[in-house]
Amino acid sequence: MTQRHDTRLNLSAGVMSVIVALVLVLAKLWALAQTGSLAVAATLADSAMDLMMSLGALAAITYAAKPPDDDHNFGHTSAEDLAALGQSLFILISAGVITVAAILRLLDDAVTLPEREGQGIAIMLLSIALTLGLVLWQRHVARKTDNKVVKADSLHYLGDLIPNIGAIIALWASAAFGLGQIDSVVALGAAALLAVGALRIGKGAWDALMDRQADREMIAGISAITADFPGVHGFHDLKTRVAGSRVFVNLHIELDGDQTLEQAHDIGAALRRAITAAYPRADVLIHKDPVGVQRHPNDTRP
Repeated sequence: MTQRHDTRLNLSAGVMSVIVALVLVLAKLWALAQTGSLAVAATLADSAMDLMMSLGALAAITYAAKPPDDDHNFGHTSAEDLAALGQSLFILISAGVITVAAILRLLDDAVTLPEREGQGIAIMLLSIALTLGLVLWQRHVARKTDNKVVKADSLHYLGDLIPNIGAIIALWASAAFGLGQIDSVVALGAAALLAVGALRIGKGAWDALMDRQADREMIAGISAITADFPGVHGFHDLKTRVAGSRVFVNLHIELDGDQTLEQAHDIGAALRRAITAAYPRADVLIHKDPVGVQRHPNDTRP
């Protein structure tokens, strides 16, 4: 029941993200035609990338929610990381294009001032309002589901507020003081934010695809639960890996070798329930060893 509820929440965040991004792309296309502002063009490119990211995120959330099957015994959650890695590459390309355009305009002696700045400012204000509403909903969903794609999308949209505010400043400076170069400077700042966000998203996706371990706090928490658990005399070989919003945990516990298999099973099952109660997105596999057992000489485990 919890997993189905989480899936519905994640999908709602994904659908809302796509709708908001599409509305903003259409609105900023109109604003760019009206103003000719490079700062507006930068936010338009950002919204276009947002739309691509949101579509990819929605597809990844839908695919990752599929249950394990014969070909994917551990589920499909790595789709989230693949989507995030691809999105980060598109964002970097967009940032490069904006940077080149802004530098060329800065080097051009004939500065072209934006036109009809008031209409452009109105669209930017609409963009800020819609983005804030989306971020609030995404953060609510992320708190409930701990979904990596929703978290990343929320952080990215939160970062979009700065270029939108910058575009308003550039349009106002052009209208009030005729300062056309501010338009290009704001575009460069927006491109830098895009690049930083892309690198952050890409690094997180790459770490997950390379089976990076869970964060230190989670590992310490699992260790504390296991160390104090009744019937467990020790543990070793605690290993974790992250895939999308799931964390896979392998753990060896040491039990009294004189107890029955059923008793050992009950202790392992109870420990697994305790760990998943503390970390609901964890997939836990527990191996049981007798206390004091020595590793076989042919055992090559690290």
